[in-house]
Amino acid sequence: MAMPRKTGWMIVTLSASLALAACGQAEQKTASHTDHAKHTTHAGTDQLEQTSSPTLAPSFLKETDSSTQTIYLSVAKHQDLLEKMPCYCGCGESAGHTSNYDCFIADQTESGQTTWTTHGITCGTCLDIAAQSIVAYQQGTPIKQIRDDIDTAYAKTGATPTPTPAL
Repeated sequence: MAMPRKTGWMIVTLSASLALAACGQAEQKTASHTDHAKHTTHAGTDQLEQTSSPTLAPSFLKETDSSTQTIYLSVAKHQDLLEKMPCYCGCGESAGHTSNYDCFIADQTESGQTTWTTHGITCGTCLDIAAQSIVAYQQGTPIKQIRDDIDTAYAKTGATPTPTPAL
């Protein structure tokens, strides 16, 4: 079965984003986890912006590259997946996040109003986890396996994950 053109483009873009974010992750792995101390200020410095739909990007994304924009808009389409993925940047303790989804979206109502947060654009770890999760999911990887892969990869950093419930 041929892959729809739009889906193929998204996988390529997210895969490229993952590769770029992995560069940042490699740097983080060589530094001690105390480098994430800057995340303690996220709760007070993250900006929020509401749009009427999860397909409408917040204006703060205009200042970012296209891969970051793609990840943000993809997060809105994969709430159920990313609420099951922990984040390992320290935002669970510093910003009260409970999953990787919270790094991008603070609230999404049934009517579609979406409150975006700038937290994700400031952190390669957040972007990497979202991109890796979405790409794996689109390739048919079961959610439990994606979660296990994220936990295995980031457990090596010594970072404390968000208090995301176990699967």
